[in-house]
Amino acid sequence: MAIDQQGRALFTEIVRAMATDAEVIEAVVEAARGDSPAVAGLPIAENRRHIALMVTAGLTAFADRENLRSEDFAAAVQLGADRAAQGIGLTELLRGVHAGRSRAIALTMERSRASGVPAGLLVDVMLDFERYAGELERHVVSGYHAAELRLSRTPRDTRIRLLRRLLLEDLPLEELGRAGLSLDRTYCCVVSDVADPGQARAIERRLASPDGLFGLVEGKLAGLVTRSPSADQITARELVVVAPATPLRQIPKVYATARAALAAAGDRRGLHNLSDLAVETALATQPVLATILAQELMGVLDPADRYHRQLVSTALTYLDTGRRLDQTAAALHLHPNTVRYRLSRLTALTGWSPDGSQAPLQAARDWWALRTWLTTS
Repeated sequence: MAIDQQGRALFTEIVRAMATDAEVIEAVVEAARGDSPAVAGLPIAENRRHIALMVTAGLTAFADRENLRSEDFAAAVQLGADRAAQGIGLTELLRGVHAGRSRAIALTMERSRASGVPAGLLVDVMLDFERYAGELERHVVSGYHAAELRLSRTPRDTRIRLLRRLLLEDLPLEELGRAGLSLDRTYCCVVSDVADPGQARAIERRLASPDGLFGLVEGKLAGLVTRSPSADQITARELVVVAPATPLRQIPKVYATARAALAAAGDRRGLHNLSDLAVETALATQPVLATILAQELMGVLDPADRYHRQLVSTALTYLDTGRRLDQTAAALHLHPNTVRYRLSRLTALTGWSPDGSQAPLQAARDWWALRTWLTTS
């Protein structure tokens, strides 16, 4: 009996330590994002914030499970409610929750074995742990459904739900009138990387029009307007992609493309037309080919070498500025001679040529290789 009590005490210590372990939180975040595209579509800081709260509160409560209270599940309830408000489908949410739960259980098993929790006892305590994890999951679902019910009570929220159905190709077109939309008009589809509901409402107030519609869809702000926004309506901290005016029947496909462009935009900020991101969006669909190309053209370089990264970054900026030496120097805060020297060094190391007489397809290939090497190495 003493051994059993010592083993349970050891297991509880392990769980308490895991509750504040940054490596555990990152592993759970990675698992949740890896198994759910919609969850991965949210900013990683948003995932980390929620999962850190849930892991910390959940594991701490489990360690003191003899005195569980309803408020111990508050983080799980809030996770469900926030994802409902952000327009993440329940199936996608649960895929992320299941993946995170499985990773947390696997880590607990690994650490318990390594710390000497007796094998016979480990089965019992892990069954207990699994039951508690299931209870956390039920509170996530409960929070989600409660938020859905709450969000369905106002005309605004009803319109947002219709917007989500339209953009995700699940809306009979005859219902569009309920959202204030018309089949006789064309609409610009707007998508943003903003996931925080408060920040989303601020952008919406700047962009909304009486005949438009905005809401959080798949975790990020999206909307339809009859006239394209202007650049001065977007702050330097925000990224917004806008598609050209399109009939409503085509909007779901345009929305999917705009979301892909949003992901391909990288660290750009401000307002961007969908057509301006066409090349990046198309190339992003071929990650294997991009890796092969980067390796072929830049394979002799060392990604860990800061100087090599400077050379590639300079060359990429050179192409981005239309091979203008003066603009490249200004963008990088360098002297033009420094830019010229770096380009010559990259040529000497890799054989890549900054020559402006290349055919357009060759130039696109070079840009793709440089960007891939820099962002994935």
